[in-house]
Amino acid sequence: MNRLFKAAISIQAIQAGLMALALSCHTLPAWSKTVRWAAASDITTWDIHSQVNGFQSGVHAAVYESLVYFNSRTFKPEPMLATSWKMVTPQQWRFTLRQGVKFHDGSDFNADDVVFSLRRAMAKTSTFTAQVASIAKVEKVDNFTVDVWTQGSDPVLLAQLTELRIMSKAWAQANDSLEPKDINSNQDTPSHRQANGTGPYMLKDWVPRQKFILVKNPKWWGKMEGNVTEVVYTPIRSDTARINALQEQSIDLLQDPNPQDLYRVQKNDDLKVVTGPETRTIMLGMDQFRNELVGSNIKGRNPLKDVRVRRALYQAIDIDSLHEIIMRQQSQNTGALVSPQINGWTEKLHARLPFSTDAAKKMLSQAGYPEGFTVDFACPAGRYVNDSEICQAISSMWSKVGIKTRLRIVNAPVYLPMMQRHEASIYLIGWGVTTFDALYTLQSLVRTPGAGGDGNYNLGRYSNPALDKLIDRAKTESDPTARTRLLTAALQLQSDEVAMIPLHNQLISWAMTKNVNLVFRADNRIDWRLVQVD
Repeated sequence: MNRLFKAAISIQAIQAGLMALALSCHTLPAWSKTVRWAAASDITTWDIHSQVNGFQSGVHAAVYESLVYFNSRTFKPEPMLATSWKMVTPQQWRFTLRQGVKFHDGSDFNADDVVFSLRRAMAKTSTFTAQVASIAKVEKVDNFTVDVWTQGSDPVLLAQLTELRIMSKAWAQANDSLEPKDINSNQDTPSHRQANGTGPYMLKDWVPRQKFILVKNPKWWGKMEGNVTEVVYTPIRSDTARINALQEQSIDLLQDPNPQDLYRVQKNDDLKVVTGPETRTIMLGMDQFRNELVGSNIKGRNPLKDVRVRRALYQAIDIDSLHEIIMRQQSQNTGALVSPQINGWTEKLHARLPFSTDAAKKMLSQAGYPEGFTVDFACPAGRYVNDSEICQAISSMWSKVGIKTRLRIVNAPVYLPMMQRHEASIYLIGWGVTTFDALYTLQSLVRTPGAGGDGNYNLGRYSNPALDKLIDRAKTESDPTARTRLLTAALQLQSDEVAMIPLHNQLISWAMTKNVNLVFRADNRIDWRLVQVD
């Protein structure tokens, strides 16, 4: 073991010790309704329109509210800041707003805030463009009525609105926050550091990469089913440190235990585990835009533009080994970009191309790369379950067919901005479908980048006019059966083209002390309104 590796281990041990000390210092009396929560992920901003990030959006939902939300038990759209809605015409929706709602600073909520917030989400610095892509305009009718006009018929508008949270217009004006923070800059605005929503919890404190604290909003308009008065979140990157913190009960809730550690929780009488399927699919993306890959030994051309190469990379992955060894069976192998809960999914799409190193070598040879090639491969650490381990295993598998990777493992908070700058040839990404509809995945990940949110997370810049046509038709098709057929056809076409390489759908486990009771959500978000501490 070299000195640098020993030093790294020593530093990690010191950091883990300091973290444990910090957690123990937040020991609470038995009557307290505080929940100490931990996961590997962290939030990068409190600006609700800045960055599409599933974990972050779930946290924001406790503080900021949307017009409509998905009920945590039924996953059907239900009223939140809007009490009702109706279609005036196929392109005009009218929303009646809830009266008597106040922001955390005491100011009143009204239609001006809704119009401002939806327009703010449409700004150039927002990455929520897919959610607002169909919105043509937003107009105030009166103080508690808003009209939303769409470009054409939009059958998933309500689902998209569940992700668009409302900010006070007056607060944004007074705090230099009229536009979202640009996640690719060092811009620092009050909306990045502070929060002023209408939700059941208020932001009390945030120390980036260390903790945030939420406290119950005593003037919230709704009825709280749970009894949690304070949430203390600590990001803990180390799998071992996280599970140890739960075992020692210096935290009460662990959102992402490593699959290999679940047995430790299951045999502890003071702890329990809740497990279920997530709507997130883990996949690989590839640079299909550049004419020459950065860092590759192949000059003057891009091997990843050849579907035979992409199929070879796919078939060189021993997915069963990833499932059994890396994921400890806490995953569901898939050939589709979306999980079974999502509209557009079919059993046919779910079937994977067979694992075959012989087939992979043959296709590489046919494509003109009999000896393989070198490629840059980027992967996050601590964003998805066993993300870096997955990438390390895939790198080893690819080496057996001649693909040599320069693997870069990057801390989760800086990974996505790096990918949005297109700084890797192959990358790992997970995509959760908050709308429960495949259009969100297709439009974001494989539609040619363009206006209105098209391809806003197409980090490999793949482009296929035939696929674009199917996606665009699905945006406005009002017949549910015909629309589902369009989504399925689009998913099939991307599968045939291997635009991306699906790996698996995550099975997620939440581990907690026996006295914490909550409602499991397939989108891996905690609804703090429903959490009960005995």
